[in-house]
Amino acid sequence: MERLLRGRGAVVSLMFSLLELSAAVDIPLSVQQVPTIVKQSKVQVAFPFDEYFQIECEAKGNPAPTFTWTKDDRPFDFSDPRIVVSNNSGTFRIPNEGHISQFQGKYRCFASNKLGVAMSEEIEFIVPNVPKFPKEKIDPLEVEEGDPVVLPCNPPTGLPPLHIYWMNIELEHIEQDERVYMSQGGDLYFAHVEEKDSRSDYCCFAAFPRLRTIVQKMPMKLTVNSLKHANDSSPSTDIGSKANSIKQRKPRLLLPPADRGTDSWITILRGDTLLLECFAEGLPTPQIDWKKMGGDLPKGRETKENYGKTLKIENVSYGDKGSYRCTATNTLGWATHDFHIIIEEPPRWTKQPQSGVYSTGSSGILLCEAEGQPEPTIEWRVNGSPIEKNPFAGDVVSPREISFTNLQPNHTAVYQCEASNVHGTILAHANIDVVDIIPLIQTEDEENYATVVGSSAFLHCEFFASPEARVSWQKMEAAQPLEGVRFRVHRNGTLHINQAAEEDAGSYSCWVANAKGKAAVTASLDVRNATKLRISPKSPRVPKSHTLELHCESQCDSHLKHSLKLSWSKGGEAFDINGTEDGRVIIDGANLTMFNVTLEDQGIYACSAQTALDTVTDMTQVTVLDVPEPPEHLRLSERRDRSVRLTWDAGDDHNSDVSEYVVEFEGNKDEPGRWEELRRVQGAETTALLPLAPYVTYRFRVVAVNAVGRSQPSRPSDRHETPPAAPDKNPQNIRVQASQPKEMIIKWEPLKSMEQNGPGLEYRVAWKPQGAPVEWEEETVTNHSLRVMTPAVYAPYDVQVQAVNHLGAGPDPQPVTLYSGEDYPDAAPVVHGVDVVNSTLVRVAWSTIPKDRVHGHLKGYQVNWWKTRSLLDGRTHPKQVNILRFPGQRNYGMVPSLDACSEFHLTVLAYNSKGAGPESEPYLFQTPEGVPEQPTFLKVIKVDKDAATLSWGLPKKLNGNLTGYLLQYQIINDTDEIGELNDINITTPSKPSWRLSNLSATTKYKFYVRACTAKGCGKPVTEESATLGEGKYAGLYDDISTQGWFIGLMCAIALLTLTLLTVCFIKRNKGGKYSVKEKEDLHPDPEVQSGKDETFGDYSDSDEKPLKGSLRSLNRDVQVAGSADSLVEYGEGGQGLFSEDGSFIGAYAGAKEKASAESTGSSAATFPLRA
Repeated sequence: MERLLRGRGAVVSLMFSLLELSAAVDIPLSVQQVPTIVKQSKVQVAFPFDEYFQIECEAKGNPAPTFTWTKDDRPFDFSDPRIVVSNNSGTFRIPNEGHISQFQGKYRCFASNKLGVAMSEEIEFIVPNVPKFPKEKIDPLEVEEGDPVVLPCNPPTGLPPLHIYWMNIELEHIEQDERVYMSQGGDLYFAHVEEKDSRSDYCCFAAFPRLRTIVQKMPMKLTVNSLKHANDSSPSTDIGSKANSIKQRKPRLLLPPADRGTDSWITILRGDTLLLECFAEGLPTPQIDWKKMGGDLPKGRETKENYGKTLKIENVSYGDKGSYRCTATNTLGWATHDFHIIIEEPPRWTKQPQSGVYSTGSSGILLCEAEGQPEPTIEWRVNGSPIEKNPFAGDVVSPREISFTNLQPNHTAVYQCEASNVHGTILAHANIDVVDIIPLIQTEDEENYATVVGSSAFLHCEFFASPEARVSWQKMEAAQPLEGVRFRVHRNGTLHINQAAEEDAGSYSCWVANAKGKAAVTASLDVRNATKLRISPKSPRVPKSHTLELHCESQCDSHLKHSLKLSWSKGGEAFDINGTEDGRVIIDGANLTMFNVTLEDQGIYACSAQTALDTVTDMTQVTVLDVPEPPEHLRLSERRDRSVRLTWDAGDDHNSDVSEYVVEFEGNKDEPGRWEELRRVQGAETTALLPLAPYVTYRFRVVAVNAVGRSQPSRPSDRHETPPAAPDKNPQNIRVQASQPKEMIIKWEPLKSMEQNGPGLEYRVAWKPQGAPVEWEEETVTNHSLRVMTPAVYAPYDVQVQAVNHLGAGPDPQPVTLYSGEDYPDAAPVVHGVDVVNSTLVRVAWSTIPKDRVHGHLKGYQVNWWKTRSLLDGRTHPKQVNILRFPGQRNYGMVPSLDACSEFHLTVLAYNSKGAGPESEPYLFQTPEGVPEQPTFLKVIKVDKDAATLSWGLPKKLNGNLTGYLLQYQIINDTDEIGELNDINITTPSKPSWRLSNLSATTKYKFYVRACTAKGCGKPVTEESATLGEGKYAGLYDDISTQGWFIGLMCAIALLTLTLLTVCFIKRNKGGKYSVKEKEDLHPDPEVQSGKDETFGDYSDSDEKPLKGSLRSLNRDVQVAGSADSLVEYGEGGQGLFSEDGSFIGAYAGAKEKASAESTGSSAATFPLRA
């Protein structure tokens, strides 16, 4: 078996101590020796609830000892059949059967063999009686109010401790105070009784907790008669006062009793608790005071209890002896009693005789000294008998020592030394063994030891030898004793190798030799690599409420990995292996994670790696950061009209330096309780000179800021009031609110409460026509607006506003230019012409109106247009006006989103901030024919192996006369490559279907259908389908089409389709919208839309695409489609504006009323937008 050894620091020191102590003689049991008591009972109490009582005595010796007992110093007879004796020891049992009081007494055990006799200490066996109060008749006690009374308890004797309680029959404690007191003996004392003390159930209870017994004395009746020495006509308060005055008397001590006189002598053992009590009767109630005569009461160990009636001194020492006086006083006199304290002590050893192993012819001495008060007497015994009866030749005996010379084997014996005084007896043993034997090595041969590099190794060679032996160690290969400061052989034979190195590994031999002979054993030592440990990060700083993560990296010898264990601790207290129950701390082997850290979590964290040979610990200091504590003790100094100095004390920064302090103030009369920032101060400073405003009652507070955050605000400072002054500033943001013609409503931002500087704030408003050589008109108001009438519309005025209060006016104001109220424009533009750009876009030109006819600030021009009739069918349309505004001074604009092949009317008007002026005369224009929209649907209604039949729907908007369709198709086959595009022109617009032939079998096609007018073809509608393959499925449609059930199914589908088409047609006439399915994700349309990168001016009918934007009607809203290509680019409805090169800049808003499906169409009009 390999022994595992390693020690470091305190562990090594402790090992040294144990090695030296182990040098004390311990004779192997294989060597003949005198008996030694190894176990014995102490005081034994026969509790009535125990099954049996065991008195123990065990001893060792060679030969094995035999046992005898004495009881009360007389031989004890084990003939009682109830006694059960243990084998091979002196222990015996007394069953709890019948009367066992006869066994009560003091027992002593003797263990003997042929070499000597060992004796135990006295063992007291106590058989307690069941305590009982005597049955007695207690006469009622009747006294007068104010008399002293003592109710005796006289508790029965029993096994201590004893606890006494006074209660009533309801088990409620009798209240004690300065007037009522229970003594240590259990009697209940009344300094003077009151009428409320009358009761018939005063009960004394005695509790014996070790016996689990509580006994009760018979109830006592106390009657207190009230004194009536006053006239019956006297008030009750006067009666009580006169009665008490008759009973008033000076104190008289009831405790200690009067029969002891004025002095008492008390003996107490050193180390015990001293309790002195005084109680005096008298009226008024006496007060008790304590003092030590000629000295002071021991501080820290003395307490006064029970309203001063008890003086308690704990752990008394010889210095506490002396006289203590208690004094009872009231207004009428005093009484005293002196306690004379004597400190004594049971025996205690100062020197004990020591056992020893001696060789023949040697000498020795036994010392035995004890202290105590009174001084103990010392008696020597040999083998349990007085030494006088068993003297050995050559022994010299004195009270405190025995010396002997030329010891022989027959001197082997057990010596006992007994010290005793009135307070007790103590017993010490010393075994004298005279032995001659060759060394006996007790450590097993060929032991294996292990340690780690740099640690100590201990190789044991425990032995017993007499005479004394010499021990030497050597390394097997060296064959010579070890030398050097790193090697040390202890008295018990152990080899200590300090700071072991790898070269110390190997085999060793231990030799023990004395005059009788020699013996040897061998041992081997393995030296492993020391375990290394590193905790990271080092000295982390973690903000409060964040997560702390620590990692413990360890390395150990490969032979020790199986025993490696990691553990975590903080401040020396280990964490549970699974962390904490609340899950805040998680330990996963080498990792410690702590969530939501608090300030209490900072400290020194340690990771320990423990193997079978060593333990290594690394530590790191964890610092938890938090916002600072609020600053404290704010104080004001250097008080001035416009400044004050604020000083404060910094609070705890919680491990993060304060970077700055924020000084806040409260003083706004309009918002009491609102705190505003006043100044910031560097973190190194704790004072600031604060600028102040007049006429404000300030309070200040300070917030500390560090890297973690802001502290709570400090407590507010004292108030500081500044005197009033004239305003320092004038109102800002002077402006004119929208008003009537020839009117100005002048407004401004009023001064804040902190800016008014004094009471009586008013505003002095002055104005005059700009540039006119006239005097300023002036008016003073208290609010922040003024209405002024002017002779002209939209005329410029110079206006200034000055703040004024009771202490003066503010600085000279700067004038601002404002205009009087606007009126509507009274002239209409003239439309010069409308140029058609394409079928949906026209350019409108007009003449601007004169500046003097605007009557205000010209904001722009507005174009109104509406559709009157369709040129396709000649139907007229109700007037549904659309509006488009063009801001600024301009004479043209682009009007988009028109219906093709239609007739329109158009007017233009000017507008300002007041509103719009009169419209121009309506201008008539027509839009040309355009390309159609895409067909509403495309379906493959029949497919064969080489043909497919397609059907489609008419476009929602034809935008002209339909001339036919363009059908295109190509092979796709679900790949990125597409086949050649084939075209078929269908010139019969009334035939919305077509059968394609000569297609390839089992091939996927994409089909495109476009509607066409004379202007061209529109966008396509698409569909995909595959032809059938060869084999048994070929011609499937032909076979099925001849079946009756298929014909019936097709008829049902046709009927359902007709119904759906009817519903769709009705919804379409009502303005409904239908989505068209397009499959262009993988294969885009073959026709690339032209004009993608062209400017706005290049429009063509083939470039049309849905216009997505917001069309606002005069009486309803149209759904927004939401796109970057929105009508907002054309006017004030959005952000996009055209440049000034002739393209339009305006806001578009549509105003339409409900009309036919053809005129209304989809809410997304067709108009190409290319940025």
